[in-house]
Amino acid sequence: MTRVGLIANPAAGRDIRRLTGGASVVDNYAKRRVAECVLEGLAVVAEPPDVAVMPDRSGIADHAVSEAPDDLAVERVEMTIEESAADTRRVAARFRESADAVVVLGGDGTTRDVALEVGDVPVVSVSTGTNNVVPTPVDGTVAGAAAAAVATGAADADTVTDRHGRIDVRADDVNGEKRLTGLAAVEITDRSFVGTRAVIDPSELVGGVVSRAHPSDIGLGSVAGCLEPLAPDAPGGVALRLDDPEATPRSVSAIVAPGMTATIGIEERERLDWNEPATFDVSDGVVGADGERELEVVDATVEMTPTTDGPRLVDADAALGAAVEAGALVREGPLLEER
Repeated sequence: MTRVGLIANPAAGRDIRRLTGGASVVDNYAKRRVAECVLEGLAVVAEPPDVAVMPDRSGIADHAVSEAPDDLAVERVEMTIEESAADTRRVAARFRESADAVVVLGGDGTTRDVALEVGDVPVVSVSTGTNNVVPTPVDGTVAGAAAAAVATGAADADTVTDRHGRIDVRADDVNGEKRLTGLAAVEITDRSFVGTRAVIDPSELVGGVVSRAHPSDIGLGSVAGCLEPLAPDAPGGVALRLDDPEATPRSVSAIVAPGMTATIGIEERERLDWNEPATFDVSDGVVGADGERELEVVDATVEMTPTTDGPRLVDADAALGAAVEAGALVREGPLLEER
């Protein structure tokens, strides 16, 4: 029997960057509706996969189970809920052994947490977060249908997925070695870790590395993309060193957070190959991943390396196109209602 895992992060899309920038907030009612649509999409194939849903205390999983189509077997994963990123990572580790595909509702941080534990299981990442560089703004029904096509073999996973890169970080400071992983971007800010974890003041950014770049991205990826785009499946990454735009040879106008643009000074841009590190010396600052502050460092050498160890992301259009070619969406003969 095939199985699809469903992970919905209740905290995604609700942090201070959306409030301060004036962007819309993705509340849990909206996530319940998206989850419901995902389950409806899974029923598009003749023999739908079973579904396992990450539990939560916000009612998303409960709603998904109660509103699931009648011909879909849906259950909650039995696990302790901590209401933290640990929930996502633990359930992703379980899905590594038990799921044929995983649908993730969240932003870059949620997708990163899944990618750290899910292994080679194909992932359909749906944008319901704050930094939504990696997740696709795809309808939940389409996401579910694509996951069903991959899980059941109607679409060949090797053909309809792309391996996304990631950025591995090693920081040596006065307190020893620290490690971190980013998916779309790793940033360095020159202000100590106080207040919100979100990076919301662009003047604090001093540099970092991105695994992809485009002006339409959010955060450091937008900054890098204003100079030269880097496709998600392109090898390596880009390192940036930033400064006051009045003191740098060039600057860009970039989307630094939802609802927020800024002029960013570019001191240096460096193209990196796979496993080629960029090194930064940080006297006092914070290393963040995908828009969230993570590690305080003092008198540190920070090494950021793009690697090929990111998630296998499903191209929903390609998956459904493959399902059409396989005839998986066609029923022969008249459909008779059961009475």
